[in-house]
Amino acid sequence: MSTEYERIAELLEELLGQEKHRFPQKRQPLDAPEKHGVYIIRKNDTVRHVGRTLCGRYGLRQRLADHLAGNSSFVRDDDDFNGEGARLRGNGYTYQYLVVECPRKRALLEALAAGTLCPAHVGTGDRQARSNQAC
Repeated sequence: MSTEYERIAELLEELLGQEKHRFPQKRQPLDAPEKHGVYIIRKNDTVRHVGRTLCGRYGLRQRLADHLAGNSSFVRDDDDFNGEGARLRGNGYTYQYLVVECPRKRALLEALAAGTLCPAHVGTGDRQARSNQAC
């Protein structure tokens, strides 16, 4: 019998093994399900953001589309974007996702992924530090 931590660590490995999708060009569909889950955004192979869906009706597809539309703190606060989510199109940006229906598992997986993949800003609340780090 595995512990909750071991199961979440297994989910992280599963997330990291998922296909990397490129953000679509303008007017092209976003390849993500309308289910809830956790996602990673990378530029080339560098993790830039880890996130999860909370309650949006269209799940991962909606959350990733929010980033493209500039409707996220990741895009608004990051100096590489200056609020222009369209910069995710091309330029080496990709995303991976894992459908996780259980809200608790989503929260724990996001926390483990962020702490493991982008630890520089976890828990600091420092926007300046966050915008200057790889995540």
